[in-house]
Amino acid sequence: MSDILRGRRVHESVSEYSEIALPTHSNTLGNMLGGHVMHLVDMAGAIAAARHSRCAIVTAAVDHMTFLHPVHIGELLTLRSSVNRVFRTSMEVGVKVWVENLGTGIIRHTSSAYLTFVALDEKHNRIPIPPVLPETAEEMRRYEEAGSRREYRLAQKAKTVKS
Repeated sequence: MSDILRGRRVHESVSEYSEIALPTHSNTLGNMLGGHVMHLVDMAGAIAAARHSRCAIVTAAVDHMTFLHPVHIGELLTLRSSVNRVFRTSMEVGVKVWVENLGTGIIRHTSSAYLTFVALDEKHNRIPIPPVLPETAEEMRRYEEAGSRREYRLAQKAKTVKS
């Protein structure tokens, strides 16, 4: 097996990304724009995907996203991401978003998303990604559930292509 396709443990891709909610990314109510949160989710997911694949990656899909709590100006957003499963040239990355009120210390889960990234070579062709090696019960659960989500995504894509 080539070194590039040797499996990597989940913890090798785990990433954390933080940002303070500033007025430039807020709406008239003083809440961070949902689109900016989505941008940060994409960035956090891309970091984990790049750490795992060690090559150029692009976002191929973002699953359903719900905003459970607003992010107010001055609060700290922390995004945690890791690779859940590798398929051949694509991988699913899970991203969880937390918001912390720096004055009170209260931390709330505000959003989660699953993203699919595809690995590309210098000519923008898809290339194989090293498999992910889940070790803990939680990693194994996410690995298994990623397979079901992939089946659903592929079915949705087939419907879209037919339209």
